[in-house]
Amino acid sequence: MAAGPRFLYLHGFASGPNSRKGVFLSEHYARRGVELCRLDMRLPSFEHLRASAMIESVRSAIGGPSDRAVLFGSSLGGFIAAQVAALDARVAALVLLAPAFRFGKRWRERLNETGWRRWQETGWLETYDYTTGQMGRVDFGFMTDLQTLDFGDFADVRVPTLIMHGRRDEVVDIAV
Repeated sequence: MAAGPRFLYLHGFASGPNSRKGVFLSEHYARRGVELCRLDMRLPSFEHLRASAMIESVRSAIGGPSDRAVLFGSSLGGFIAAQVAALDARVAALVLLAPAFRFGKRWRERLNETGWRRWQETGWLETYDYTTGQMGRVDFGFMTDLQTLDFGDFADVRVPTLIMHGRRDEVVDIAV
């Protein structure tokens, strides 16, 4: 008898695998006999985040060539989950929580041209790190890496997908 799919949780930007949301979902599914594996998406580190490393980590966590996975993604994790689903036929379904589609374009708009140029020129963006509870920084290589992956505006997802999104989300606009 074939084993069921793996359930993998991908946290958001400046968050971590032990976020309240990730722990809550993990405990919720554990009570139902399902293990939700919380992946660490701070790859290779928070200061040097790379979407390409995140994607490869998720693909590796799915398992072997005949394994299947259901990906749960929150914010940036939802964006990455959709990219993996478009690239990897082993993804059986997606559960996306306020997915940060158009991530790079939205960040450029959010920072405005002055902030974007400052990040590019200095190489660093100061941001709050919810895992450590302190200010941290992310290098501009994160955006350079994101741009080289050529995702377009939306991933070509062809698996069952559930999207949950708050109408008053201040970080990821529901309109996207």
